[in-house]
Amino acid sequence: MNPFRYLAGKVQARRAAAARQKIRAANPTVTPEISRADWSASLTDPTAFYIRCCSYFDRNLPAALREHRRYFAQNRRGFGEDAFHTMWFLLFREFRPASFLEIGVYRGQTLSLAALLAREFKLNCFVQGVSPFSPAGDAVTTYRAGLDYLADTLHHFTHFGLPPPALLKAYSTDEAAAVLIGSRLWEVIYIDGNHDYEIAKQDWNLCAARLSPGGLMVLDDSALATKFRPPAFATAGHPGPSQLAGEINRPPFTEILQVGHNRVFQKSSS
Repeated sequence: MNPFRYLAGKVQARRAAAARQKIRAANPTVTPEISRADWSASLTDPTAFYIRCCSYFDRNLPAALREHRRYFAQNRRGFGEDAFHTMWFLLFREFRPASFLEIGVYRGQTLSLAALLAREFKLNCFVQGVSPFSPAGDAVTTYRAGLDYLADTLHHFTHFGLPPPALLKAYSTDEAAAVLIGSRLWEVIYIDGNHDYEIAKQDWNLCAARLSPGGLMVLDDSALATKFRPPAFATAGHPGPSQLAGEINRPPFTEILQVGHNRVFQKSSS
């Protein structure tokens, strides 16, 4: 291990923790509700809206969802940021999806959150993941070796008393993935797989064709070209998905929400 990189990482981790605690301490009471009418503010001032989502996580989000995030933040079980739990809570509360597809599961944080939200809102929501369940990375990301990612994901579902999800062990570029994605219409699709532009675009095109009218596509790591200025504990994403996001905010898709580097696009209902 490079000692300079290790020390730099420790310093950054302390800065991030201090910045996150500052937001937590600045909002000692219940944060005002975030309604659908407020979502437009996420597009005009994404940094302020992101901070608001952090405060909502601290003060308003159900305890079970905060515990879920705490669990995955421990021991590097998952990536992500607290505000993303707020985002998914808002989306599930507003749209009440009957199906959820994730491309790129890693260790199951978002997939299990979808199942947890379905239970929270008493939804009959089919939850499907497509992932190689391996340490295969891309141009900007490396993953831990020596871990059974499939068994690990299923373990986390069991930990939260959730029914096992439907999982396909495949790359999103495999024929098996194309067949599965094309087998039905999906109401919410989260693209969080390979971050290289060519693969992310292929994922988008494949999934967009099978998204139901009025459905949602959530693109991870895609805010580099937006007004979002991340605090020390957040990131604005990566070049590939950010380039892709700049190409898709047009009919039949409209961007309706941005929380940090996650951007939400709704497909026209007609």
